[in-house]
Amino acid sequence: MKLGIGIGWRPEIAAEVEALPGIDWVEAVAENLCADHLPDSLVRLRERGVTVIPHGVSLGLGGAGRPDPGKLADLAARATLLGAPLVTEHIAFVRAGGARTGSPVLEAGHLLPVPRTRAALDVLCENVRIAQEALPVPLALENIAALISWPDEELTEGQFLAELVGRTGVRLLIDVANLHTNHVNRGEDPATALDELPVEAIAYVHVAGGIEKDGVWHDTHAHPVTAPVLDVLAALRSRVDPPGVLLERDEAFPPAGELAGELDAIRGVLEKGEGASAAWATAEVPPAPLLAESVRDGVAVAQTALLSALVAGTPAPKGFDRRRLGVQSRALAAKRADVVAKVAPELPEILGDGYRAAFLAYAGARPMTAGYRRDALDFAEHLLVAGRPEDDAARRRLTYWWRDRAAPRPPGRATRLARAARSVLVGR
Repeated sequence: MKLGIGIGWRPEIAAEVEALPGIDWVEAVAENLCADHLPDSLVRLRERGVTVIPHGVSLGLGGAGRPDPGKLADLAARATLLGAPLVTEHIAFVRAGGARTGSPVLEAGHLLPVPRTRAALDVLCENVRIAQEALPVPLALENIAALISWPDEELTEGQFLAELVGRTGVRLLIDVANLHTNHVNRGEDPATALDELPVEAIAYVHVAGGIEKDGVWHDTHAHPVTAPVLDVLAALRSRVDPPGVLLERDEAFPPAGELAGELDAIRGVLEKGEGASAAWATAEVPPAPLLAESVRDGVAVAQTALLSALVAGTPAPKGFDRRRLGVQSRALAAKRADVVAKVAPELPEILGDGYRAAFLAYAGARPMTAGYRRDALDFAEHLLVAGRPEDDAARRRLTYWWRDRAAPRPPGRATRLARAARSVLVGR
């Protein structure tokens, strides 16, 4: 299937995406969509014949545990609702701990790299097969950007992806910005990865912007696409004509004219390429041997040790670069603060300029063990227990906010209006 040129659909730029010329398809974050109805913007796009592909971020197929059936069912439901030709996810782990390690479950709130070892590959392949059986359409997996490297890896990125495809038949979503990120942060040559991976398995390609700071490339999705990223896209295009290429932007959205300019730059790179066309062919997949639970247990211990060092302040596992772990840890905390501010915008409004410092201090000692909404509630409760904020009116507003969301049932409209009026009167 030929997708063409696409852009990541986000609610903040829904109108701009609808108005952009030459958009053949869009990608929407699956977890941000309801299972039973679509935003009006996506409905209008689909009525125009624009393909919409759900892009998952929370399955954690590279984790030690088997995929959560509920999350798989949710992803399948969104694929069906959208009439999507495929769904996509990431080669990453997003949580660790639990029964296999006898420790609390820890949530990263971010995509973390899977060790490129035989054991981790065995676990990933089995998880992918489980996901493929549960999904109504084909699955494609994305290579991720990483700040850190695992010690004692046995395979290069290209070799790892090639074996994954050969053993499962899964398709690939190649993010050329992530290849550039890993070049800067981990010294990995994008050309080598492109030479080693099976380009014929590419379902589509991501292009995104980032920024380099203190010798570390941050894959922000909030900055313009850079020339080095377009160079990686050109290198890929010289090997294959990908079925689709998509521009990602998640933050600091520019005017529509700038988005159109970036899309034109992508088109220009693609028009100059000479690689053969990729096809979504179904590959023969060999039968898989039963995976021993001890293999999963070993991966679980390693991933839990790493995630605990990143979010709970435990010692760095042997072989890791402590400075890079510190950079990653701070990046995770910063992202956590940003996402909590989005899902609970009342918190920065109530706390004002003190929100970020207060949240980072909280996050440094309290790992996330559930989703971001639970994290927001726990943060508010932490402040209230400590008698904060110091301003009486702000503390009262935070108390009402926390009670409204922590209660088994939300307060009625009359109660909410009365509380709002009382807050205004007291604050005068």
